Amino acid sequence: MSSFRKAASALVLIALAGSAVAQTGGSYPGIGRTATPKEVIAWDIDVRPDFKGLPPGSGSVAKGQDVWETKCSSCHGVFGESNEVFNPLIGGTSAEDVKTGRVAKLKDPAGGRTTFMKVATISTVWDYINRAMPWTAPKSLTPDEVYSVTAFLLNLAGVVPENFTLSNQNIAEVQQRMPNRNGMQTNHNLWPGSEFGGTKQSDTRNTACMKNCVTEVAVASFLPDFARDAHGNLAEQNRIVGAQKGADTSRPEGKSGAPAAAAPAAAVTAQADAAAKPAAGGGNQAAIALLGKNSCTACHGMNNKIVGPSFADIAKKYPGKADYLAQKIRSGGSGVWGAVPMPPQTLSEGDAKIIANWLASGAGK
Repeated sequence: MSSFRKAASALVLIALAGSAVAQTGGSYPGIGRTATPKEVIAWDIDVRPDFKGLPPGSGSVAKGQDVWETKCSSCHGVFGESNEVFNPLIGGTSAEDVKTGRVAKLKDPAGGRTTFMKVATISTVWDYINRAMPWTAPKSLTPDEVYSVTAFLLNLAGVVPENFTLSNQNIAEVQQRMPNRNGMQTNHNLWPGSEFGGTKQSDTRNTACMKNCVTEVAVASFLPDFARDAHGNLAEQNRIVGAQKGADTSRPEGKSGAPAAAAPAAAVTAQADAAAKPAAGGGNQAAIALLGKNSCTACHGMNNKIVGPSFADIAKKYPGKADYLAQKIRSGGSGVWGAVPMPPQTLSEGDAKIIANWLASGAGK
């Protein structure tokens, strides 16, 4: 009886130990923990071509137009035609394409390309809108709003009528009307399709060079000096940690005293200090840290226009007008610097004032 008790106790201990390992990271005991079901659901938002992962919901074309004009048209155009920055989403498809599932205009080498000419699965459109749009506030749309916007785009592309309501119940039927649904193919070397008799082909099966190898590569061309900083100094825009520091494009290739591939040590130290400190007060570094935090540098360079004007140009145009600039940052606008609009920004009023004061005082570094 004593032996039986010892054996039973040993089994219980083994079971408990196994449970402890599972709760602390599997192969790495004592590190982390198993994600809870709610945590998994929060991250598991992708939608597959078979519509697994699609949440329940619905949205009409009319509702989609309202959402589109409020949150999407400033970047993509009223009719999905876009503008000088973003590629057009709609156009180039026909009623015949809806019947055949192949967009005839894709065979025209001189023709333009739109999203609905190329995309084969409506799940891709739904998934991308859901996870990445609007650009300034991704994942802020509700499932019903995503269904509505997708329905509006489908109507613009001639796939569904104006009175259509898209839902998780009928989206598979809509897939059978996608203009380029039959346009996908696996006849290429990056896919082990049936075209290869079941044998996986690859473009990476190369033979290593073992004799008469080239020992030195001569670069035949460089970016001209005037184009190196077309998007501002890359060394100031990259993270201050990691292997890629960004080339110092404020000076010609290989013509600086310091290594061109890294920012000056003083600048790196200043950026590190700005990133480490919360941007709660004034000063250039606090404002510059907020520019990176709020992705302002995606559209504005320090001294160069990217999508919008450079910070230097804004500072020259509005010296001393901090209140005006703070209001424009939060409300957005268009027409002052060209046709491309700036959507309203979601940063706090305090952060907007810090950036506005920095711009009004000259946008110093």
